[in-house]
Order: sequence, then structure tokens, then C-alpha cells
Amino acid sequence: MFNVRSWSGRLAACALVALSVGAAAALPGRAEAQIADPAPGFTSDRISVEVTGIGPDVVLIPGMASSREVWRATAEALAGNYRLHLVQLSGFAGQPWTHGEGDFWRPAVAEIARYIETAGLERPAIIGHSMGGASGVLLAQERPDLVGRVMSVDSLPYFGALYGPSVTPETAAPMAEQAVRAVLASDDDAFRAGQEALARGMSRDETTRAAMVAWSMASDRQAMGAAMRDLMTTDLRPGLAAMTTPVWAVYAADADGGAPAAMADAMWAREYADLPDVRLERVDGARHFIMADQPEAFMALVRAFLSE
Repeated sequence: MFNVRSWSGRLAACALVALSVGAAAALPGRAEAQIADPAPGFTSDRISVEVTGIGPDVVLIPGMASSREVWRATAEALAGNYRLHLVQLSGFAGQPWTHGEGDFWRPAVAEIARYIETAGLERPAIIGHSMGGASGVLLAQERPDLVGRVMSVDSLPYFGALYGPSVTPETAAPMAEQAVRAVLASDDDAFRAGQEALARGMSRDETTRAAMVAWSMASDRQAMGAAMRDLMTTDLRPGLAAMTTPVWAVYAADADGGAPAAMADAMWAREYADLPDVRLERVDGARHFIMADQPEAFMALVRAFLSE
């Protein structure tokens, strides 16, 4: 049976709550061929980028504690017609983290912008999941010259809105600190148990759930806490009205344990109301990891988005 708390957990766990969850649509450790590096000499302690395929450029950004493997099936489906740049955020899914509890989100997005410039990409499409979707919106707000279009997958311009329409970055700050402390204080057994419980609400697919837990357990706790704090205290809604970048906001509804369609429709319409010409696309029968739960419907939307 659906309840508001379980639905907020479906989204907020990737960016907000005390036991934030990692994600992958494929099992960890899968090796993939790469084409030549489009940005020779680009190094960063915030991101790494894998590149595959040939054609117009598409940048794929994963969410909280996620591996870039969350985009593997998408990249494989598109590689014959597009060049895919699969971002990995440092500190997540086993990637080293050297910044302690310092700022996470804006510096990472700034590095994605630097990568786009260094690689000479011409206004690539950005597709991001959860925190990755918000990263695409933030990038389009701060560097619209670098972005052609954005697909935000099950992501909101302010994640604190999941706790209610009156929540602000200021009122969310104490909750953020409490969540960070809980992440840092949990022992591995308790943390894993929390991840497993959250994974059940995040995807209908058992393989995806197992991979989500694996990536989360491999993530740096300080990095996760820093990202959670940033997301809970950063509101992108004030910048929506001035945006000129086309945005598709794809979101999930699931009558069997997920978000009822009417409630999901109302939230996404409200939170993106100030964004000119935003296209809202609901995918039924899916939880937070839409690409895993409804792969055919999701790929149809991706192809339509890229062909516009």
C-alpha cells in the first residue's frame, strides 16, 4: 500500500535522507570498450568520464552514490548513433574522494562544465538521473552556452520539496545536518540494512536493487553526506523562469507500491511550474529507477528527446 513517506523515500533516499542509496542498472564490475579520449589531458579529482559511440554528443550523469553503470543499457542502445560521455562522480561507487565534508555538488557540476569545454563538445544533450538530473538543470542555469537540452529523470529542482511545499533551504538545514550525522555514524551492518530496505522502494527490479546496494556500500560516507547537505540546502526553482534551455522532466508513477499518478502529476507540475515550456513525461509502472523498471518506455522517451 502506498503512503507519502514511502514515496518520498523513493526519491529522497537518492539525495536526502539519512541512509542515501546508490544505484546501477547493471551489476558492478562490467568492463566496456572506450573510444579515444575526446579531452586529452583532462584530469579531475571530482569526476571521470568514459566515452563510447559515434555521433552527436550526449552527457549522462548518475545520481546519489550511483555508478555510471546506471546508464550502461542506455549507452549501449544509443552508441550506434550518438557519442556518449558517461560521468562518474568521485566519492560514489568506489571512486576516491579527497574533499572530506567539503562542498560536493557545485564543484562537481563545474567540473562537468570544464570537461565539456575541454573536450570541445558543442552544446551536448544532458541526461541525468535524480541528483544527476538536477545537475543538468544547474548546469543549464549557470552555463547555458554549454548545454543544448536537458532530460531530468525523476528529479526535482529542489529536493527539499519532498518534505512539503513550505520547506525551504533554511528550514531544511537542520534536517540535512541530522541526515549527514546519521550517515557518518552508522556501522556497516546498519547501513547495509538501510540500503536494502530503501532499494525495495526504489526499483521493481531485483538485479537493480542488488546493484544499488553494492554501489552505495562502496561509496565514501563523507562524500554522500556532503552531497546530501548540498542538495537539501540548494533550491534551483528561483532560476527556472530565466532558463532558455529546453528541459524534459521524466517522472515515475507506480500504482503498486510507488507514487499514485495523480500525486506525481501534481508535484512535478507544481515544482516545474516556473520553467518555460518544460515538457513533463510520466512513466507508469516504474519507481525511481525508471530506466530499469520500464526500459522500453524510457528508451522511447530518450530517442524522442534526442531527436527534437
